[in-house]
Amino acid sequence: MTERGRFITLEGIEGVGKTTAVARIEAALRRGGRKVITTREPGGTPLGERIRELLLVPTATPMAALTELLLMFAARAQHLAEVIEPALGAGHDVVCDRFTDASYAYQGGGRGVDKGLIAQAEDMVHRHRQPDLTLLLDAPPALGLARARGRGAPDRFEQEQVEFFSRVRAAYLERARSAPDRFVIVDATRELAEVASELDRIIERRLL
Repeated sequence: MTERGRFITLEGIEGVGKTTAVARIEAALRRGGRKVITTREPGGTPLGERIRELLLVPTATPMAALTELLLMFAARAQHLAEVIEPALGAGHDVVCDRFTDASYAYQGGGRGVDKGLIAQAEDMVHRHRQPDLTLLLDAPPALGLARARGRGAPDRFEQEQVEFFSRVRAAYLERARSAPDRFVIVDATRELAEVASELDRIIERRLL
């Protein structure tokens, strides 16, 4: 019988280094003999990537907060059905750049959508599927945004003000406090080499 894979998620505001961390974790798990796939949200499937474009490309007309939430969960439902659940069932570890904690942070904390509505969507889309480990890369919004905006033209979320990301960060930290066995908070204000060393230690302790 195939051993079920582990579901590992990376969370945090823009500019905290999630993409680099995903690659680091993937490499460490592969060195440890694990089968790994990496993916991202919103996205991860052809349909999800089309929804991602709707969510990230700036538009003249503001998107309603509830529309944003439902699009996120629509992409997530396809992602789970097409990629995440099959991979876990086949014994692959899945390392995902953002998952439902991001909806509580961005649509809940940032946009002010009622947590009860997010919980209903969560229950409908993935019920008991939760990450086995969530790494929250944490940094002050001003620092994260400076890094993110240095990469090129800002997307629809990156155009938000610092106050929006302060609410998002606070919601993330609240999620981490409510589930200390699942979350590990990583200080992303440090130099890349220091963050990488801590990620290696976490992987060694929790995943290998």
